[in-house]
Amino acid sequence: MRSRCQVVSNALPFRRSPSFACAMLGLALWVAHGPRALAEGTFAVTSASVRAGGTMEAAQVFNQDDCKGDNRSPQLSWHDAPPGTRSFAVTMFDPDAPGRGWWHWAVAGIPASVASLPENASASGFLSKLGAVEARNDFEISGYGGPCPPPGKPHRYIITVYALSTGDLRLGQGRPALMFDHEIGTATLGSARMVVNYGR
Repeated sequence: MRSRCQVVSNALPFRRSPSFACAMLGLALWVAHGPRALAEGTFAVTSASVRAGGTMEAAQVFNQDDCKGDNRSPQLSWHDAPPGTRSFAVTMFDPDAPGRGWWHWAVAGIPASVASLPENASASGFLSKLGAVEARNDFEISGYGGPCPPPGKPHRYIITVYALSTGDLRLGQGRPALMFDHEIGTATLGSARMVVNYGR
């Protein structure tokens, strides 16, 4: 009984070897059914300020009491958002803080046409010019609040960019970060994240 590849090779207008036909069939199937990245990329986030799996730089660390950083929100870039994305949201959360964790940053209402934020977008006014709104973090301030864990084991800081199905979550500036997190969850089409560490 002939293989499927042999049948295909005999049907070619120019007779080729079965191995050539098998190679061509394999290539066609790979293009048609290969990794989705060929047709559409994977939603991902990168940063020029911090490195995934690395240590948070002093520029991003909180500046209060015995934490002596510059409290600059990190530069972020993202690509290949899901189809139907109407806006983006960004959060930074520390799951290792005592209790329920610690919200450092939550911003929503970033237009779908935007694919990056410069460093210090929070304090510089860049986000407000876009029409985005920022939550009140667990330091009880609106906007970005960098890492400031207690001395001991380093904490993880999860930076997430969300692609949303709506351009308006009806959130106001300075509302609690938990409220932002809930509303973001109701409209998420996809998310991309990176984890950065910091300890004292």
